[in-house]
Amino acid sequence: MKRILCYLVIIAAVLLSFSTSAAAQEDKSIAPVKNNGKKWRMAYYQGGPYIDYQTILKAVMTGFMNIGWIEKTAYPKSEDSAETTKLWAWMTKNLKSDYIELVPDAYYDANWKKELRPITKSTAIERLNKKDIDLMLAFGTWAGLDLANNEHSVPTEVISASDPLGAGIVKGVETSGYDHIHAKIELRRYERQVQLFHDIIGFEKLGVVYENTDEGKTYAAIKQIESVAAERGFEIIRCFAPFSGIPDADAEKKVLACHNELAPQIGALYITTHRGVSLKAMPKLLAPLNKNKIPTFSQSGSKEVQHGVLLSIAQAGYKYAGEFHAKTIAKVFNGSKPGELSQIFESPPKIAINLKAAEIVGYDPPIDILGVADEIYQEIDVAQ
Repeated sequence: MKRILCYLVIIAAVLLSFSTSAAAQEDKSIAPVKNNGKKWRMAYYQGGPYIDYQTILKAVMTGFMNIGWIEKTAYPKSEDSAETTKLWAWMTKNLKSDYIELVPDAYYDANWKKELRPITKSTAIERLNKKDIDLMLAFGTWAGLDLANNEHSVPTEVISASDPLGAGIVKGVETSGYDHIHAKIELRRYERQVQLFHDIIGFEKLGVVYENTDEGKTYAAIKQIESVAAERGFEIIRCFAPFSGIPDADAEKKVLACHNELAPQIGALYITTHRGVSLKAMPKLLAPLNKNKIPTFSQSGSKEVQHGVLLSIAQAGYKYAGEFHAKTIAKVFNGSKPGELSQIFESPPKIAINLKAAEIVGYDPPIDILGVADEIYQEIDVAQ
């Protein structure tokens, strides 16, 4: 427990140092400003639907609301947490702003299809080169890789990419290496997750499911997991499950097969970013793990904890990430080049835990853990 408290103290200190650094860099205004009397036109690009994108898109727009660029309004409820097509269409009509326009026909989605990806990329870049878009929101690693190049010069904010540096989206930690590209980088985010999980559970064998490709390894933060395993002396038990170029249902089946295979062999499972992992599928995916009393940790965040995963880092609905992206874009609209702005972001060190999941796997959280937890779920939600 001392190690966990030490972890939180260290992260708090890091946050303070970054906040001081960030404050020193606040040389560009984030105040609302028009584009020579017109609205700034924004577009959207994603490699395919993913459970976090809808929530983060809302968080970014809420960030704009909080700094005065968009009028405050409530979002509609959605039955599909991974859906952004309808949300973008709704936003183009219902978000009111004197400064920003979300362009209705500037939504691009490769739908995780390898054969569609180059067509989507080409179409989006062709649109950007028409110069009627002022900023592109690029959601995920595919989108970041497709647009982080010199084939266009439109400012592009890369959002929700697991490891922009490791994936090759950006060339450096502090800045991207492109005048027009900016991405959020959380230093040692995944190492801290795995370290925290190991501090709490003390496992000797950690299961990990991922696609055995360069992109799959990046999504799953395999290098970071391997680094912590070497440092802590636990074994990584791997299972490969493809996610690109196949239907969602097939990706889900591959993950479930891996969970069935791994459950009897491991002491804990780190649930990584994967198309086969969805909130709707969570009861099915967790069943073999719960049967074998396997504690789980979500790389993605507390939404999966709410739906049955034991632990993660609490994210407050991506509020802080949304504010970071909104303020970055505001600085760009005020004259900064994306490539000049710091990419370093640190989310507050907050633990999420599901007590019902703890009961199921036989983990009795000590009072100290509950004391430092910021999100405590008493029951397991089931997505419809």
